[in-house]
Amino acid sequence: MNLEPNNLSSHKGFTLIELSVVVFLIGLMLSIAVPKVRDTMLSDGLKTAVNRLTGMARELRSDAVRNQVDYILRLDLDSNLVWTHSADMTPEAKDEMRKRAFKLPEDVNILDVCRFGKEKVTDGETLIRFSRKDYMNPAVVHLAQKDRRFTLVFEPFLSSVRTYDKYIDFQDQIVNE
Repeated sequence: MNLEPNNLSSHKGFTLIELSVVVFLIGLMLSIAVPKVRDTMLSDGLKTAVNRLTGMARELRSDAVRNQVDYILRLDLDSNLVWTHSADMTPEAKDEMRKRAFKLPEDVNILDVCRFGKEKVTDGETLIRFSRKDYMNPAVVHLAQKDRRFTLVFEPFLSSVRTYDKYIDFQDQIVNE
């Protein structure tokens, strides 16, 4: 074994040309992959709506417990609007919150809302209450975008909202559990 530092055969590494080719290939792969991933993430209005609703539910649940006030998630099926308010707000403050409502993407609709012990709501407004005692009203919300469907299951004692990328009827959900 030759341990002399001046021996050129002991220096191992990559040439500038090899490194340049690798950097070019990585850049080429990223230039092809990033736009597709970005378009999928940004243009999928249905997933955006699902993520927004699950995030709102998570936030309302924690706010209700932390502030010891019931919160309401309101769904306007006719206008595809979603907004929140606390149960102790004045009517004027509730109207102000409605003006700042989240509008679902243009091609996404709320098909219906099923609440335990109540009729299925297909138009008008409905609400889901988040209690300061760390539970929420059980409900199932169905969203649609063209031929795609999503089901959001708001379960009273679980901290997260379960989502399914298909239409699941409320009664089917109870039977399968």
